[in-house]
Amino acid sequence: MINRQRVKQHFSKAAATYDEAAIIQRRTAEDVAERTLLLTSEKKTILELGCGTGLLTEQLVKHYPDAAITAVDLATDMLLYAKTRLSIKPPLWQFWSEAKSPVRWVQADAYALPFDDACFDLIVSNFMLQWCQDLDRVFAEMRRVVRPGGAILFSTFGPDTLKELRQAWLSVEGDAAHQRFNDFIDMHDLGDALIRNGFGQPVMDVEQVRLIYDDAMQVMRDLKTLGATQANQSNQGARGMLGRGTLSAVIAAYEQCRDGQGKLPATFEVVQGHAWASKEVIKGPNRDKSGVVNITLDELAEKLKSNRKTI
Repeated sequence: MINRQRVKQHFSKAAATYDEAAIIQRRTAEDVAERTLLLTSEKKTILELGCGTGLLTEQLVKHYPDAAITAVDLATDMLLYAKTRLSIKPPLWQFWSEAKSPVRWVQADAYALPFDDACFDLIVSNFMLQWCQDLDRVFAEMRRVVRPGGAILFSTFGPDTLKELRQAWLSVEGDAAHQRFNDFIDMHDLGDALIRNGFGQPVMDVEQVRLIYDDAMQVMRDLKTLGATQANQSNQGARGMLGRGTLSAVIAAYEQCRDGQGKLPATFEVVQGHAWASKEVIKGPNRDKSGVVNITLDELAEKLKSNRKTI
């Protein structure tokens, strides 16, 4: 199971270095933003989930200068970095003025969004879903805050991501190596989860992107730079037991993947999808500003009544 706190820590640490290795993330952010232009829905209010350093946010601001854009991230340092990078600095003669941002920045978890029901026309996300193991929970929240008839558009990584590195680890550690990798989501499972949670007409497409490296350690360094290290709760002990011998064996196994030009490939399966929200308003629990769910005694009694089983 993915540890959300560990994900938050990894990406907070990577905030200042993330863009150095974010080749696929930057390319896909531009693609996602361009795809939104093809959607016929309103785009006056836009929510971005998992904004990171603002790669997609920057594109949204460019394409929708008059829209009310809200950017959310779980990692506070990522959010601060994006806000600083995209802030509009005042002219020099207004030295007393503070930099202004065209975006509303919110630190929050996609599992429990601090927004009213049906308040966004469009929800976008660039490589956030792979860190959300409970798809039903995150899609239910998206459905709650998007208006009826609105759309969501996202990218994520598929199961073939880092298949060469994964196979190298498996050849050394066997099945135990699985705990070193996150389980990326198959696009068919994404489509099923969307339909279960009130979205219709889901469209998915997949693309294999291959990055080329000179050595295996550079692949691993890039993953660390991105904060994209393993976040399972069960891998704490395994990471501690990693020795030089094991790592050397993994690198030797990875070396067998060199292509005709002597380069090492790292494959990323990029899944992109979009879907439309059903016409009815989906109401969520009554939360106060601190995120606490408020339930009246009448609502609780009704809930208990509905949960009783007839024997």
